[in-house]
Amino acid sequence: MTALICGSAAYDNIMVFEDSFKNHILPDKIHMLNVAFLVPKLRREFGGCATNIAYNLKLLGETPLPMATVGSDFEPYRKRLKKLGIKQDYIRTLDDCYTAQAFITTDLASNQIIAFHPGAMNFSEKNKVTDAKNVTIGMVSPDGRTGMVKHAEQFAKKKIPFIFDPGQGMPMFNGDDLRKFIEQATWVTVNDYEWELLKDRTGWSEKDIVSRVDALIVTLGAKGSVIHTKQKTHEIPSVKPKSVQDPTGCGDAYRAGLLYGLLNDLDWETTGRIASLMGAIKIEHQGPQNHTFTLESFKKRYKAAFGQKLK
Repeated sequence: MTALICGSAAYDNIMVFEDSFKNHILPDKIHMLNVAFLVPKLRREFGGCATNIAYNLKLLGETPLPMATVGSDFEPYRKRLKKLGIKQDYIRTLDDCYTAQAFITTDLASNQIIAFHPGAMNFSEKNKVTDAKNVTIGMVSPDGRTGMVKHAEQFAKKKIPFIFDPGQGMPMFNGDDLRKFIEQATWVTVNDYEWELLKDRTGWSEKDIVSRVDALIVTLGAKGSVIHTKQKTHEIPSVKPKSVQDPTGCGDAYRAGLLYGLLNDLDWETTGRIASLMGAIKIEHQGPQNHTFTLESFKKRYKAAFGQKLK
């Protein structure tokens, strides 16, 4: 069984300003802002929703298929994916664009200034779900607006069950757009903030949405997550991490856990716990793709966390 994961592939350029922004911004001059921050610390991480989810699903022993549009600067990422054994059949390179990338500057008070260049992601509709072979499950995660719309339509037309994961892409869509996504999707997953926004924009209640999908999954950070189905609401506990290093990519790790459970026909309690543990392992490491484990070690940690064996 194979999962086609539609979404972004991106570089995250992370910089640290060793002071506070407020010490260098004059409130009465905000209308003519012209500041420069010296950032002696810089690291470049491999990111993007589709590739982050694929990375985590690969750790769990599955064969993910990320679908994304990338730019002429993708070669280092391409080599990494090849080394990891992640298939690139549906990663399309556009030579006249850069790969999507975020430029994140954080000060010592954890304030952030972020600039995001979508680059090739803006042309994600050039990829078509109908081009992918032997796909049993899909995901529509944050990507270019038109691409997300088209890919959801294509999954629905091919009758391939898929997860709708609007994430940071939700501001691009109005209520009509979001209602259509939900009608087409088999499952919907959001964090607690996105859940409030989804209800507000669609005008639909929890009951309205659950009546239209097989499951609604809402993540609650350190409080765990809730999986709503027509039959039951499952409260999934969080897993206490060994340390808290970086939340970037935790949602993607969680979603890989959901895909793993669905691919292996696991019940929702088990699926949610796998997803929860994935998020905890990720938060213990800097960047979205620097954690690693064997399936055997994952099963041991699952048993330690939940008191039951994972088959």
